[in-house]
Amino acid sequence: MRSKFMSAAEAVALVPDEATLSITGGGGGLCEAMCLQEAIEARFLSTGHPRGLTLVHALGIGNRQGTGVGRFAHRGMVRKVIGGHWVWSPKMQEMAANDEIEAHVLPGGVAMQLMREIAAGRPGLITHVGLGTFIDPRLDGGRMNGAARDPLCEVIEIGGREYLRYLPFPVHACLLKGSIADDDGNISLDEEPANVDTYAIAAAVHNSGGKVIFQVRERVPAGTLGARQVRIPAAIVDAIVVDPAQTQGYDIAYDPSISGQARTALPPPEEPGFSPRRIVANRAREELREGAIINYGFGIPDEIATIVAAHGETDRYYQTIEHGTYGGRLLTGSLFGYAQNASCMIDGPSQFDFYAGGGLDIAFLGFGQVDAAGNVNASKLGGLPVGPGGFIDIAQNARKVVFVGTFDAKGGKVDAGDGKLTIHRHGAVQKFVTRVDQVTFSGPQAVRQGQEVLFVTERAVFRLAEDGLALVEVAPGIDLQADVLDRMAFPVRVDGPRLMAEGHFRPA
Repeated sequence: MRSKFMSAAEAVALVPDEATLSITGGGGGLCEAMCLQEAIEARFLSTGHPRGLTLVHALGIGNRQGTGVGRFAHRGMVRKVIGGHWVWSPKMQEMAANDEIEAHVLPGGVAMQLMREIAAGRPGLITHVGLGTFIDPRLDGGRMNGAARDPLCEVIEIGGREYLRYLPFPVHACLLKGSIADDDGNISLDEEPANVDTYAIAAAVHNSGGKVIFQVRERVPAGTLGARQVRIPAAIVDAIVVDPAQTQGYDIAYDPSISGQARTALPPPEEPGFSPRRIVANRAREELREGAIINYGFGIPDEIATIVAAHGETDRYYQTIEHGTYGGRLLTGSLFGYAQNASCMIDGPSQFDFYAGGGLDIAFLGFGQVDAAGNVNASKLGGLPVGPGGFIDIAQNARKVVFVGTFDAKGGKVDAGDGKLTIHRHGAVQKFVTRVDQVTFSGPQAVRQGQEVLFVTERAVFRLAEDGLALVEVAPGIDLQADVLDRMAFPVRVDGPRLMAEGHFRPA
């Protein structure tokens, strides 16, 4: 058979104009085909091709400085983006805000699972995930700007119950990352920090008659890789580029504890410094229970994970990441999605199957806006598409959801000490608003499903009840009326309230 190995320039030349192109990754360079993405950008800038692409990705990819999705943020290169998370490419966000592209969003898990359905030739993905949110066609249908018009899903009924059917489409090419390829073209993911949706995308592209393009760090003789090591069979691979300089991420060359190839003795992590964020994280940590299966979102939620690790409590819970990882020490910030000494790595679509079926006991997630009905916006902020990533798949299905965030934003100043909170200046941006700009989480849907929902801030804690938000705790030292109730755009029922534990307002 003809060799599948070629240069990066030859490989990306296989992507035709107006193709639907799928890429994968998870922030910080995780599973990102950096060499191929750089090559396709260079090809477009020098030749003007490929043009008019539809770019599909489930999670955030890039570093806010032109990598990842940013490689495609050129006028004419992309016509349409169906992206799960957008913040790692400010330029693509700007193009969407200016209607220079058709900007759509799918929940991260839905995007991964849809690739599996496309591969199987089934009539799309049928799921409850997205009902009542901005993905629902009765609201925005996942459209993020005026240029976006095509439907992504429809409402159907089965057995008297509503579902969304996410519509399938052919995928003409993909740029994916593996670790090692043998001479036959079999691909191992042994050195990768996660599996994400790599196989699902490859299968969808192959069965759509498209081109499956991989980059790897190393080429080895046929027969070198054991069958258990091969995650992508040569039968569905069209092109392979060897990049000896390939790394596990932007800031990580190679660490076997991140790929699950070895366990490393880790020093105790430092507990986060004293701040409003830490107050929130410490209060949210009270909601943990022994043996719970949990997920931490990006931002303040991953600060909870750091505190748990600093207290040596990671073995008390089953920590999961939507990328497909269980256990270990979760990395934070731009390395969200990586874990050291993980106990298990499965494919991303399978992880989201588990989430969608109610497998999570507790999810800790951030919020941008909250309204009186308990709706949450975490996907469109300041007029820019942010995208939910796995937020919708997780929040809609966890038995308990703990939303965490500061009470307001932009310019606020608070101090804590001696067990009390002192507010010197309120933030200029209200988070508790009359109506959220976009419904990423539906409060009424959560009530119908019987979910337990809390909103934890540094100055108050709220519970979602059938009639909306109820204030159940306040920080010691604040004026309830002036510092909380008067700073909300809607009236809220006051239950009690209890005082938050004074220990949260003292330095460690």
